[in-house]
Amino acid sequence: MARMRTSAKIAWLLAGGLVIGAPLLYWGYVMSQPHPLDGFAQCLADRGATFYGAFWCPRCREQKALFGRAQRLLPYVECSPPNRQGQYAVCREAQVRAYPTWVFADGTRREGVLSLQQLSEATGCELPLGYGS
Repeated sequence: MARMRTSAKIAWLLAGGLVIGAPLLYWGYVMSQPHPLDGFAQCLADRGATFYGAFWCPRCREQKALFGRAQRLLPYVECSPPNRQGQYAVCREAQVRAYPTWVFADGTRREGVLSLQQLSEATGCELPLGYGS
């Protein structure tokens, strides 16, 4: 096999970096852009709501999906270790028995996927126009 010149190797490395790196940069850019529910998600956190879930839980993914890109601001606590065995201590101490579980500042808790309207009513956080009922 013929030896590849150093300049050709560098060209291949740069091309490979663009193929891999450009989509990652774009994804990072998209996720950093403001979302209409950013303020609402931040308000939930500011008002003391906590969303307990597990990475493998389809209902938790459904709950997060309601927020679109704003899910990065949710007051989310991961309960499951990578091996899916047991629960992290913070979730045991909070007596989380189902996913998703929301715990609010007044101590009330709700299990299951909550609508944006239900979360608004539980916290007093105002939904942006077009997101309420």
